[in-house]
Amino acid sequence: MFPYKDENPTFTTPVVTVALIAANVAVWVFIQGMGTAPALPNSVCRLGFIPGYLFGGIPANTEISLGYGVTCSLGGLPAWFTVLSSMFMHGGWMHLIGNVWFLWVFGNNIEDSTGHFRFLVFYLLCGIIAALAQAAADPLSAIPMVGASGAISGVMGGYIVLYPRVRVHMIVFLFVFITRIVVPAYLMLGYWFLLQLLSSVPRISSATGGVAFLAHAAGFVAGMVLVLFFRNRALVQRRLAHGMP
Repeated sequence: MFPYKDENPTFTTPVVTVALIAANVAVWVFIQGMGTAPALPNSVCRLGFIPGYLFGGIPANTEISLGYGVTCSLGGLPAWFTVLSSMFMHGGWMHLIGNVWFLWVFGNNIEDSTGHFRFLVFYLLCGIIAALAQAAADPLSAIPMVGASGAISGVMGGYIVLYPRVRVHMIVFLFVFITRIVVPAYLMLGYWFLLQLLSSVPRISSATGGVAFLAHAAGFVAGMVLVLFFRNRALVQRRLAHGMP
């Protein structure tokens, strides 16, 4: 299932949402070389979040393997900074496109109900919590974590709290058939969260790379909770006064 739009208008221009999308794209182009070597593996090593580096199990200047015969040396940036920088790194074109698309569909409405600055803080906090939750499952891991998925999962968690009945338009792929359906947000996002939660169970202690499902689930829960504190009641009431969800 792939959401391509929602029926949820906004009052304000989502400047932070657009800026975050632009930042992710710019990092992909100018720092990660649009996925080419050596820019991609070097950026993942230097700016990706490696739990073992943060928690002291892996010292700086350690050589780590990124697979496919590629190695790199840790260091150059404080370990705590990589928790933030990793949120703007991606592993491939589809990784980037999927993340920024979900951010556009769901982020503008959260920003509309929190205000610009609150939304930025909310987004970053969700990403930090998601990354640390994944790291807590394997604090000595040497596998770099990259991607905005944890923060965007938080946006989706906030959306299900604020706009559970908004209709979301989705493309559904059924083997060789493609169709479109419209469902309430709580159904689409609830199903997505359940998939992340179930997928995280056998992978929590995995020693191989892949999708950080636990980070997705943790970011989603963080968003559900944090949005209750970050929503701007005046902005929410304005939406309600105009018949918006």
